[in-house]
Amino acid sequence: MATATDISNRIIEAVMAQKLAPGARLGEQQLAMLFDCSRTIVREALTRLATRGIVTVSARRGWYVIEPSLDEAREAFEARRVIELGLLHQLQASGRPLDKAAVRRLKAHVQREKAALAGSDVGARTFLLGDFHVCLADCLGNALLADTLRDFTARTTLIAMLYQSSHDAAQSCEDHVRIVEALEQGDMARAEALMAEHIGTVQAALRPEGTPDPLAQLRDALAPVHLGPPGTEAAAPRRRARRTVAQATPDFPPAAPPEGDASPYLGALL
Repeated sequence: MATATDISNRIIEAVMAQKLAPGARLGEQQLAMLFDCSRTIVREALTRLATRGIVTVSARRGWYVIEPSLDEAREAFEARRVIELGLLHQLQASGRPLDKAAVRRLKAHVQREKAALAGSDVGARTFLLGDFHVCLADCLGNALLADTLRDFTARTTLIAMLYQSSHDAAQSCEDHVRIVEALEQGDMARAEALMAEHIGTVQAALRPEGTPDPLAQLRDALAPVHLGPPGTEAAAPRRRARRTVAQATPDFPPAAPPEGDASPYLGALL
């Protein structure tokens, strides 16, 4: 049986891998069935994530992944900048180089990023690119800030999904390589400058014009129907209506989507 910590960690991982999108609904009953636990445990996990700013709850919608506003996006990147640059600046002020074990760990992480870039698993690639920053904070000796940074990294991942970041994954990996090289050479000032440039580049790639249209779903639903061959026009609307009702029911039992249906399924996403 999964614990609340197991569930919250899996949801964070799914967000960082871009498998759970902003606004994705997290049904208590679905999660309880998926993780083979009680709804009480699920509710505890979701409450923790709400405290950490990853999910939120509504009396009408239930639990769902946050949809950050542009102001929240700016604040999240500012928080990351303060934490990450502060940790590097603290290391520089100490006059001590990063220990060799930490450098080896960071280099191994970057190698996994490169391998993921060469492969086809987009989720693994996205997770590793975000987790680099958490790994760096941990290597710099502050586990508490590493946990905090994990939450902010998850939030900025959601922001990138919501506002259609055009930041290139290969460029992000290359930025990480240069930061690790600077740390290995003991050039802390350069590592700090590279990190500031990297975070700024990622933030600059967010496009405010990518703000989602709140009427998009209704606009699509009310678009003129394009009729197919005779005898086919009535069946599709009825199937669509049944699926819409099922999705709107708060605790509708989960079921795998039919073949060819691209709609997300919580079990597959996690």
